[in-house]
Amino acid sequence: MNIERARRDRLLLGVCGGIAHSYGWNSNLVRLVTVILGIFIPGPNVIVLAAYIIMGLVLPVNEGF
Repeated sequence: MNIERARRDRLLLGVCGGIAHSYGWNSNLVRLVTVILGIFIPGPNVIVLAAYIIMGLVLPVNEGF
């Protein structure tokens, strides 16, 4: 299973849209879970932001979705 960033279903970098498309999930639900994890994760919540940015830089863009 390939995880790629979304070109059309994106708000910032397309990471959540790409993950949602790869697994057949709702992209808004993936975004909501990401924000909730970023707010409520114990310890530094910068980990979620750093993971999102790194994935946005590393994952290729899929022009199809």
